[in-house]
Amino acid sequence: MSAQPLNGRRVLVIGGALSDLAKGPLDGAILELGGLDRLIGVGLADADLIIIDADAWGGPALAAGIQALALCPAPPPVLMVGTHLPTAVVRNLLRIERSDVLDAPYSHENIAAAIEALLASKPANPVVAPTGDVARCWAVTGAVGGSGATTIAIEIATELCNRSDKDKSVCLIDLNLADGSAAAYLGSSPAMRLGDLGRSVDKLDVAMLQAFITPVTKQLDLLAATRDPLAFDSVPAESILRMLEVACDTYEWVVIDMPRHRRAWTVQALSGCDEILVTSELTVPALLAARSLSDEIERDISSGKKPRIVLNRLAGRMFGPAPSMAEAERALQRKAEAGISSDWEAAAASVNLGGPIATHRPKSKIVKDVQVLVRRLAAEPALRDGKASRAA
Repeated sequence: MSAQPLNGRRVLVIGGALSDLAKGPLDGAILELGGLDRLIGVGLADADLIIIDADAWGGPALAAGIQALALCPAPPPVLMVGTHLPTAVVRNLLRIERSDVLDAPYSHENIAAAIEALLASKPANPVVAPTGDVARCWAVTGAVGGSGATTIAIEIATELCNRSDKDKSVCLIDLNLADGSAAAYLGSSPAMRLGDLGRSVDKLDVAMLQAFITPVTKQLDLLAATRDPLAFDSVPAESILRMLEVACDTYEWVVIDMPRHRRAWTVQALSGCDEILVTSELTVPALLAARSLSDEIERDISSGKKPRIVLNRLAGRMFGPAPSMAEAERALQRKAEAGISSDWEAAAASVNLGGPIATHRPKSKIVKDVQVLVRRLAAEPALRDGKASRAA
């Protein structure tokens, strides 16, 4: 190893038993001793190298610490040492780009050589800074449960992808944190860990956001969490708003599948959207709920923008006593922005196969109606007070 390679370098040592390395391979380094909680959000601004004593922690705690480290957008090089290292922990650690493991017995020379190799390696995928562009942000919410808001949000996001030739141009965010179904509808697995999101509010940036992303296609990314009945109580509003802000800095288009019931961050999130779409079925209770919800949103958001009502599952009168569009608008006491045709077979096939209706039934009336809606809304200028989370 070259002379004094760590002279003046910042080394984060996790586990006090490794402090004796200061007189050996860590000679000349600036040491910081810490516990596993120090691995949350650590980056190159905090340390040039991390050394972890695996023997100082139990398997579950160590695994949680490694998971937190893996969430960091650009972690420093990591060396883990110990005796009888848990295989699952080692495998997770090695998913971090610059990492190595030494199983006992090892010498100071072994540690020095591993450190030199780690410091000499360069990250293959440097963090890309945000472009500074502001996304167009549309929110979709249901007036009543089962009104098809998630389906419409997915089809809107898919159509927006078709309007762009840029990779990772659209982000669909499922904010139904307790029981969201966007991931299931798309045949994907949610990757957002709400506990990590709550702890990362001060460190969340474009790169860290990618740790929560589930890629759906080359152009579409999904932000969704696993079902958790306590989710709305466990994630602070600041974390949700910060996530929305970063997403708007990252993508051309952001589509938010909003929860129907109001949360602490609902008004601020909606205030930052260019469009607010309230979906309703053509039943009298649903239309009355859509009218009330639209009135509430219009009253409470500061921008003065008006929600647009989208009537879902329009069908010919031969299929039942559903109100006509004109009758629905009389119940709403306002004009409806659009109507989405009923096509149960296409919707069911899409859900069962996993993916947008536009993929499995591209000729469906639903797809065509959404195309018309997106074309009309996208042609209008973006008018808003500020991005969703900046309303805070």
